[in-house]
Amino acid sequence: MTQSPLSFPTPRPGVLDIAAYVPGRDKAPSGKTLYKLSSNETPLGPSPKAVEAYQSISDDLAAYPDGSAHDLREAIAKRHGLAADRIVCGNGSDELLSLITQTYLSPGDEVIISEHGFLVYPIATKAASGTPVEVKDKDLTADIDGFLAAVTERTKIVFLANPNNPTGTYVPFSEVRRLHAGVPPHVLLVLDAAYAEYVRRNDYESGIELAATAPNVVMTRTFSKIYGLAKLRIGWMYGPAHVIDAINRVRGPFNMTGPAIAAGAAAMADTGYIDKAVAHNERWLPKLTEALDGIGLTVTPSVGNFILVHFPKTPGKTADDADDALLAEGLVTRKVGAYKLPDALRISIGSDEANQHLIATLTRFMADGR
Repeated sequence: MTQSPLSFPTPRPGVLDIAAYVPGRDKAPSGKTLYKLSSNETPLGPSPKAVEAYQSISDDLAAYPDGSAHDLREAIAKRHGLAADRIVCGNGSDELLSLITQTYLSPGDEVIISEHGFLVYPIATKAASGTPVEVKDKDLTADIDGFLAAVTERTKIVFLANPNNPTGTYVPFSEVRRLHAGVPPHVLLVLDAAYAEYVRRNDYESGIELAATAPNVVMTRTFSKIYGLAKLRIGWMYGPAHVIDAINRVRGPFNMTGPAIAAGAAAMADTGYIDKAVAHNERWLPKLTEALDGIGLTVTPSVGNFILVHFPKTPGKTADDADDALLAEGLVTRKVGAYKLPDALRISIGSDEANQHLIATLTRFMADGR
């Protein structure tokens, strides 16, 4: 018997139009050592102090965690010289991005995003009944003039990832300030600085100062990258008191686990360990870029802990072909067709061994297609 469309629960209009987020792969062929370069994780892993703090919670799992994540907010505030009461923590920065759209969007409101921006932005926007407005990139970099031209009376949020994932490009902070100056005061500018710790450019700022002084700017950060705590899902946001108050009214009362709070606080305090992660990335980012350029591939200049590698359209040499060849050697990279970059792969900076194996494999691939 054929069921009527109304004979079972159906999502509200628009939900099934959302393209679900697909994370990077994490499996290698049987018998191959896995070199996971698909999710921009740090090859150094977490701080030993974070691991110790995580384990210290094991005897107290029956109790609810601190709903305000007090210790974590205090650790972040101390590290960055911020007011702890203007910080809100979340189950990864993804949750915070979604909370922003849930809090500030009404049906039909517009959200400005970049052409090759983080896929969570349109997902969170559509889930909150908003309309994403995509702005074309200029040289794979966010076009601030394009952002400003896209603002309408229906614009409520602007998402800017700086640096951007998956391109690895950034805009100087003078351009961020120009963007802020050009949007109406009722528009919330969200600066997603997930990779800020890796950037070594004199004209770059994460957005903390602007979020501290402007009534319509927030900055989001994550512990999933340089801090090596992706499995614990920890993110934080800094912004005006009125925005933080609104977000706290919407978020779940216990949206973070006790182990995550403890590990995050310990990781934030271990600055020496983070310096090691930065040094590793500083050594390998230019080295890997130069090596792949040298075998005939095009690498978009990156300031993050990953590179965007472009492949020819020639049969046998395409990005799909390269992905297959790399996977056969245990090297798992990220296809970025969903980001409208079908001829490229995003490749994380891995361990010394992984990076050397990657260079050798792609050198053979470009030479003979295998």
